[in-house]
Amino acid sequence: MNLSKAHTFHIPVMGIGYTIDTPVKVAPYGISSVISLVDDILIEKMRKLYCGKLNIDFKPITDKTEDFRAKRITSYLNLIDKIVKEKFNELKNSFLEKSSDIQKYFDMLPDISQLKQEFKQLASDNNIKKITDWINKNELIGSIDVNIMTKLDRPNYKAKEKLPIEYNDAHAALRGYAMSDLHSSIVLSAGMNPRLYAYLEKFDDFFPDIHGQLKKKIILKVSDYRSALIQGKFLAKKGLWVSEFRIESGLNCGGHAFATEGLLLGPVLEEFKNNREDLIDAIHTIYTEALQAKKRPFPEKSLAIKISAQGGVGTVEEHDFLLDYYQLDSVGWGSPFLLVPEVTNVDDRTINQLSDAKEEDLYLSDISPLGVPFNNLRGNTKDIEKQNNIDKGRPGSSCPKKYCSLNSEVTEKEVCVSSRQYQHLKLKELDGKGLNYEEYKTEYEKVLVKSCICVGLGTSALIVNKLDTKTEGEGVSICPGPNMAYFSEIVPLKNMVDHIYGKTNIIKRKDRPDLFSKELSIYIDYFKKKISDITKPITNRQAKKLLTFQNNLNEGIEYYKNVFLNMNWGTTGKTSDFLKHLETLKKELNIIKL
Repeated sequence: MNLSKAHTFHIPVMGIGYTIDTPVKVAPYGISSVISLVDDILIEKMRKLYCGKLNIDFKPITDKTEDFRAKRITSYLNLIDKIVKEKFNELKNSFLEKSSDIQKYFDMLPDISQLKQEFKQLASDNNIKKITDWINKNELIGSIDVNIMTKLDRPNYKAKEKLPIEYNDAHAALRGYAMSDLHSSIVLSAGMNPRLYAYLEKFDDFFPDIHGQLKKKIILKVSDYRSALIQGKFLAKKGLWVSEFRIESGLNCGGHAFATEGLLLGPVLEEFKNNREDLIDAIHTIYTEALQAKKRPFPEKSLAIKISAQGGVGTVEEHDFLLDYYQLDSVGWGSPFLLVPEVTNVDDRTINQLSDAKEEDLYLSDISPLGVPFNNLRGNTKDIEKQNNIDKGRPGSSCPKKYCSLNSEVTEKEVCVSSRQYQHLKLKELDGKGLNYEEYKTEYEKVLVKSCICVGLGTSALIVNKLDTKTEGEGVSICPGPNMAYFSEIVPLKNMVDHIYGKTNIIKRKDRPDLFSKELSIYIDYFKKKISDITKPITNRQAKKLLTFQNNLNEGIEYYKNVFLNMNWGTTGKTSDFLKHLETLKKELNIIKL
């Protein structure tokens, strides 16, 4: 664990608008966070907002502008970069003015941080010049990272003519980031998109300079080691280095849930820990050969690869265990920050729903138009709006933004499956199939369950910042992970950071399961649903896949037993409680019949 850096946690991307300007609020304090690049319309509105706040001349980039999506993203990221740097410089200079801001910076650091210890020593000497020089040399600013969900790469059109692939949504977003001034990382999530990965080659910032430095780095969000190795090698062949693999729990996370075949977080992290050097060596060899072939500078020594993890972490014991045992560089804390108005954009109604939410209010849904399980909050205002449309006999969304327009099943041009157009045509098609009542009801519900999340996940940012919602409406979608059930206090940034580092405890419930047990129980529920969703009789191929899933869960249980058998973890008795819970879950798993 690198104790010389500012913080040992990061704030992942949440939704589309929840972290759209989070770096402005946390990067000056050394905390890294991630902005979603899905919605350039929201991004343009936020740019106008911040230009107004700072008396900066705002020149709108309209949809009539050539390459408007990429240009909006570049302009916004450059503005955020400028604001963060100015705030950071103000914070550094605040020491001379005896402001509390610089003290807040160091108070929030973990006690084990070398930065914190060195600052305390210098402060006790009271040598202003030494302290000022040290601050300018050592104080670290948080990274302004961005996220592209690789699946959201719809084609775009000018009139009725399809534009070249570089104008696809994800491609344009990548270009917008690549052309920005940022020195940071791009997080690529939702799986491999070979065409998008190849497009990275077009931009010099992703290649090392003569000193082996990368201006822009690549982070891959993955759920297992095999995927990391395949994608890492694929990019290395193009002369592109993956600077970080960000492992996310398949199901114990927020947003879209990309379930593994029963591979649990602990065993996955163990594989990364044991094979980290082999991973670096394998990728480095391919990487240097590719750079030489391109006649580009190449590093003789391997560049660093960071390993981080996120999904369901809720206590300092879990945070420290992940860092220490698995030798991680950072741990992601997502959903709890939805209860920190100082950091994320959550409207009053939704934040109150989140603070009151219990386990039964948080569920894995089928609402996403992408066909991927999606963590949802019962009673959110977007789902209420969706049901109102159904009740009026006009199901589906007007689809004002079309970011999920990827389906051409019933139309010539791609549309979104949550759109009114698609659902009208699909229900019409369904009427002509001659299905019986039960069959029709099942298919009908599959069509109408889809929700317009590409709008709903950004609307809260508009409401919080008092921006126009005429196009979007007032319906808010939100996607907290199951861990949200155990956080109920709306708190300031410092309180949440103090909780992460064990200086305080904001979880009032005494029955919160640890992150490993929670993930296992979610996977068992998911396994039961997989079985119940299969039309009987189960084929040999289906049975084989289900058996592999069940065996992987059993192997994960045995792994945890071996790791924790002789280990004291957290408070007295916690390890023995964990092992007992594992046995209970194992019995539940193995009474399931295929």
